[in-house]
Amino acid sequence: MKLRVGKTLLAAAVGLAMALPAVADTIKLGVAGPHSGDLASYGIPTKKAAEIVVAKINAAGGINGKQVELVVEDDVCKPEVATNTATKLVSAGVKVVLGHICSGATKAALPIYNNAGVVVMSPSATNPALTQSGEYPNFFRTIAADDAQARTEVDFALNVLGVKKIAVIHDKGDYGKGLAEFAQTFIKESGKGEVVLFEGVTPGAVDYSAIVQKIKRNRADAVIFGGYHPEASKIVTQMRKKRMKIPFISDDGVKDDTFIKVAGKYAEGVYATGPKDNSANPLSKEAIEAHKATYKEDHGAFYENAYSAALALTNAIKVAGSTDDFDALKKALQTSDVNTPVGKIHFDKIGDAVGVGFAMYQVQNGKYVEVK
Repeated sequence: MKLRVGKTLLAAAVGLAMALPAVADTIKLGVAGPHSGDLASYGIPTKKAAEIVVAKINAAGGINGKQVELVVEDDVCKPEVATNTATKLVSAGVKVVLGHICSGATKAALPIYNNAGVVVMSPSATNPALTQSGEYPNFFRTIAADDAQARTEVDFALNVLGVKKIAVIHDKGDYGKGLAEFAQTFIKESGKGEVVLFEGVTPGAVDYSAIVQKIKRNRADAVIFGGYHPEASKIVTQMRKKRMKIPFISDDGVKDDTFIKVAGKYAEGVYATGPKDNSANPLSKEAIEAHKATYKEDHGAFYENAYSAALALTNAIKVAGSTDDFDALKKALQTSDVNTPVGKIHFDKIGDAVGVGFAMYQVQNGKYVEVK
């Protein structure tokens, strides 16, 4: 699907899509994620991706003659809020959801959607069990799972940086702890390195000096951190202030410009995994240009994955004929290739996108740059 709308028309169409009133004869697309709070920088790009994709579709006549209506709910990336978010979307008659963003929130919401026969696709929830456990046949994602991400981090630490003693730290959440556990396993299995410290920290704490001292006391050559930017920025800042110059390696929960803004000069040199660079993909360029033209700002974290998810979901609706038949939607996602900013994709039998993966990035001169 390649729909082109002029920049001025696109901005107007996005405004129309956002203001589209609830009409019985529309196709409802739910969008769930953090649109406020500390992790809003992860959720707002997905909301904007959905707005742009839907605006293009509606400007071209909609799907099978029907306009697409966005139904947006904020879950603040908290599991206890996400269940309420899911209930609201189900009550609104939504049968297809783009989101959630955080793994913990996604896990909490999925049973509600599954019971209601709602298809859910996340651009960012990387916890492996979300697809690999078999509990959520309604779940799909356009990003690779944490086992692949942890493997990338460990291989980079051991084989590229050549470190031996690694402190593995996490934020105790489904996402951060799960990733850290995979990293710990891969380090032990490698025969090349040693986990000298494995410990969780409390999210939202002001002072992380205790964990910083443990890292130093255990003489770690590097840190692998599983979690999000608020904790990572504080830990790396306190490490650098203590003159600890060892590599700090993290995940796509930290590969975000907000981390660089918060950590400031202490972000320099930090490594983080993230989705592969798609800048050579014409659809990626087109999607990013549409965002800049519409919102007059950079696109932010997971935008391309979210844009791809919106394309995949709307294509599945078109192929299935409506949102009413769960089995038809699922079959369409698994059998119909879709050209997206992250590549030409479809989904395997457990819901993972075929053809996506991770790359390593480093903060250089205030920007994340892919490490070749």
